[in-house]
Amino acid sequence: MAFRAGLRPLTPTPGASTAFGLGCAPIGNLYRPVADEDADATVTAALEHGIRFFDTAPHYGAGASERRLGRALRDVDRDTLVIATKVGRRIVDAAGEDVPSGGIGRDTVGDLTADGVLRSVEGSLLRLGTDRIDLLYLHDPADVDAALRGVIPALLRLREQGVVRAVGVGMVWPEPLTRFVRETDLDVVMVAGRTTLLDRTAEAELLPAARERGVGVIAAGVYNSGILADPVGAPYFDYREASPELRARALRLRELCLAAGVELPTVAARYPLRREPVEAVVVGARTPEEVAAFAAAETADIPEGLWAELEDAGARVPG
Repeated sequence: MAFRAGLRPLTPTPGASTAFGLGCAPIGNLYRPVADEDADATVTAALEHGIRFFDTAPHYGAGASERRLGRALRDVDRDTLVIATKVGRRIVDAAGEDVPSGGIGRDTVGDLTADGVLRSVEGSLLRLGTDRIDLLYLHDPADVDAALRGVIPALLRLREQGVVRAVGVGMVWPEPLTRFVRETDLDVVMVAGRTTLLDRTAEAELLPAARERGVGVIAAGVYNSGILADPVGAPYFDYREASPELRARALRLRELCLAAGVELPTVAARYPLRREPVEAVVVGARTPEEVAAFAAAETADIPEGLWAELEDAGARVPG
């Protein structure tokens, strides 16, 4: 699979990745602070490894991720890049007041209004230092009905006006995403952590609905918060300490991968691309080394027989 035409750069870069993107939450200080120069190095490494799709959001570092991404990309031909960001939250300062447009704050709060969409886009354009956004997502809405009334019509108008090339919704939970797929005219959805070697819940209804509606799927959270990257050193699932049962399954997955001569993180990054209509994978990284590791996964040689073994040892599709 590969990014659909609307999510590819206007000017192709020879040798660029066709299905992997950089998730920019980590350079927005997710989990721990990241220095500006380290954020620059991470984005530069992504470019060097052929990554041309970059996923950010106002929520990531209350604007810090967008600001850093924009700075790191300022000397790169914009037509060779695809930038995705999000709406649905507004940035506030320590007192809970809205920051000036384009500013960085202390936190974000939900905003599912049409006016909130326009203000969010304006702020994102300023922080990113760009004149356009390629893909605009609604970010993890708490109220689906309110989002359907306020945000989705605004997103569709922005697409019709050519302000953005594509629109979507990004969430963790497949059930509300399935509703968005069935009730709206989206280009793509992003599902985090639900089409992985340990959690395949998106495969029950979301992926079939997206396939039926012609909606692309971008997979994120492929390591389930750490356990599929390092079951021993980072045994976390959905941002919490994993249960003994999940740890045992992850260790078994790693054992099978090592026996086949590949690393578990490499296989975890590739797994979603085997599930139609998943078109691409976005992986978060905070260092050039992490970028190099996931970028190499796109072309790694993974024995075909390993996949069946992993599925038997990993997750089951609920139903």
